[in-house]
Amino acid sequence: MSDETTETQDTNLSEGLPIEDNPVKEKKQKGPMGMKAFGLVWVGQIVSVLGSAMTQFALMIWAWDLTGEATALALMGFFTFAPLMIMLPIAGSLVDRWNRKWAMILSDLAAGIGTIAVLILLSIGVLEIWHLYAIGVFVGTFAAFQWPAYSAAISMMVEKKDYARASGLVGMVGSVGMIFGPPLAAVLLVITGIKGVLMIDIVTFTFAISILLFVHIPQPPPATDLQKGLSGVFKDAGYGFKYIYKRKPLLGLQMTFFTFNIISTFGMVVFMPMILARTGSDSMILASVQAVLGVGGVIGGIMLAIWGGPKKKINGLLGGMMIAGIGFSIGFGIGQTPIIWMIAGFLTMLMMPTLNGSSQAIWQSKVPANKQGRVFAARGVIAQGASAFSMILVGPLADKVFEPAFMPGGSLADQFGWLVGTGPGAGMGFMILVSGLISTMVAIIAYSIRTIREVETLVPDADHGIDTGSEVNDEDTGSEADSPPSSEDLETEPEL
Repeated sequence: MSDETTETQDTNLSEGLPIEDNPVKEKKQKGPMGMKAFGLVWVGQIVSVLGSAMTQFALMIWAWDLTGEATALALMGFFTFAPLMIMLPIAGSLVDRWNRKWAMILSDLAAGIGTIAVLILLSIGVLEIWHLYAIGVFVGTFAAFQWPAYSAAISMMVEKKDYARASGLVGMVGSVGMIFGPPLAAVLLVITGIKGVLMIDIVTFTFAISILLFVHIPQPPPATDLQKGLSGVFKDAGYGFKYIYKRKPLLGLQMTFFTFNIISTFGMVVFMPMILARTGSDSMILASVQAVLGVGGVIGGIMLAIWGGPKKKINGLLGGMMIAGIGFSIGFGIGQTPIIWMIAGFLTMLMMPTLNGSSQAIWQSKVPANKQGRVFAARGVIAQGASAFSMILVGPLADKVFEPAFMPGGSLADQFGWLVGTGPGAGMGFMILVSGLISTMVAIIAYSIRTIREVETLVPDADHGIDTGSEVNDEDTGSEADSPPSSEDLETEPEL
């Protein structure tokens, strides 16, 4: 470990998960490396996410049976998501200081502790809805480490040309959870009850941690701009935001995600309660629909892994947004039967790996690896942070405004009942329809803006083995210039 790296880690917080030596100087490592290591980590994450998906489905059914309100389900998401967003900048700062493998293990371990806590409370017969909110806060806080650490680790494990393919495989992880998690949970709820589901989840996260302990994940050269001490951790938490702000094409791209996500949240949060309301709380129908969506995601991920995505990644990103918005709004907003939900959901999810994989490939190629923890954390906050507050509004809007408005004789039943139907679930269907259509318009508008459309040429690629540590000038970069900005304009660092 270099002297400079040691100087930036003079607190217990920074020393908790040490950085490995510079890959150029590191000793021969034990355990799988490279693509083999990525493949093993990927398998471990599939198993872990499958267990988490089963638990999430089982707890969602438990909460719906207890309350019968969309608000309760929305709050379950909020109390996990909000602390994750709050913690992300700090987590990103720490990820660039810590060994990324151990940061991922910390996140998985916290999720497992949350599941164990639910199992204990359930076993002694005292589990209440507020317990799930409190446990969600704990799990969400540590979940903030997972995405920046995992994304940055992939940048070091695979070659640049394989970023989109790797992102396609990573995107499949969640889809596999959607395919098998809800149906397995629905069956196990009948056979073993919710306790059996929770016990399986504990086994799956243990497996994922074991895989991470076994493999070698290389570290990038330590960043020279990290500030010293505990105060430096908090100061560096703002670094990612400044980095993105100084690169206007990246800022425009991320603000597109911000707008898209905050609007689409109004439909996504009521997706599951809408199906339950329209089907008389039939958990098997919900599980089947989610499974078909997952199949679409898996096939889309396989296609991306083989294909590698479009040469111009922005086309895959914004094109995927448009198709996903239209498919989701029509299929789940206007559609009122399981077969329509399945067809529309399959086609929508087929595009999601291309959308997310294209975005990830752009960022992984443009941001130096030893800064990706901080920058990717800022990405998450910008793209999804406001969605946490949308979650607070969605439940009450569904339960108190839109659902009553679409009951027979309701204030909106005559005007829009012919489009989305009337009765239970119709109001939430209308919310999905409107949010999906507006989200599609966001992608169309973004594509009309040159700074966003040409992000791949306006921002030069990063060298993952070099950290200049210099400052970016205060001039706007990536603006509507006739020629792309120089690497000196874009690849130097903002002053903190």
